[in-house]
Amino acid sequence: MIDGDMKRKMEIARNKVIDTIREHGGTTLLSTGITGDDARMAKAAVDGGARMLEPNHPAVALARGWKGVTSMHQAEEIRHEISVSEMARVTAGVRRVVGPDIYITVGISGGFTEVVPKLLSTEDFRLMSEAGADGLHIHKSDLSDLQEIVAMAHRYGLLVDAYIGHSQDLHPFGIPADTADEVAQVAQAMEKIGVDMIGLMTGMSYEGVAAGEIPEVIRERLKALVETVSVPTLAEGGINPQNFKAFADTGVNILVVGTTLDHLAYNSVKEAVKIFIP
Repeated sequence: MIDGDMKRKMEIARNKVIDTIREHGGTTLLSTGITGDDARMAKAAVDGGARMLEPNHPAVALARGWKGVTSMHQAEEIRHEISVSEMARVTAGVRRVVGPDIYITVGISGGFTEVVPKLLSTEDFRLMSEAGADGLHIHKSDLSDLQEIVAMAHRYGLLVDAYIGHSQDLHPFGIPADTADEVAQVAQAMEKIGVDMIGLMTGMSYEGVAAGEIPEVIRERLKALVETVSVPTLAEGGINPQNFKAFADTGVNILVVGTTLDHLAYNSVKEAVKIFIP
């Protein structure tokens, strides 16, 4: 009854991604953090040139001060408490502000490997599709779980970007793969089950990031990903103004940036307020 509708929705979404990558010379930005959870900041990001946005439930927990969290690291522990219906409201607001041509992928409770397991229902997928999401930003760490989500997301016209992590990551943000060869194997398996965009978690978000270059081991892992799959690729974690060009040099298509934008916005507001304080 809706197969044709949803295939068309996915094709439109896929073209948004491909056109953006091409327009930006092969590597573009997926803007998240404050630019995904606040419609005003989403518009600012779009006005600055971003064509891809990502609202997600830990960022919304942080924006709401849920249980007093003040860092993304803290928000990861209670992100599962942000309901899918709340994420649908956030997404609908962002969509109304940025218009139909911007690609929006959304992180929702149950789409990550949560501290408290959350079972997604068909209603959850319908809500996100009708709220204006183009896709779901998924961080499952089990391939069979991911396969179920991909099938249901596609049923409701949603693309899926999912990630490869490392077994020693502070938070489980993807299918674990500890060597470059394992990254290639996992990436092949993810593409086979229909993942539309495949990303690599760098592991650099919480451990600190050196300016300029990126560690060679991460470069090797990204190379394995980029050379293995035919779908668009992403890198997420610790990408900042000092090292983003090094990431772009790996051939990855999409750089996911959130915490850096949060920090820049925080400092801008802090300095602006100082102007008015005697």
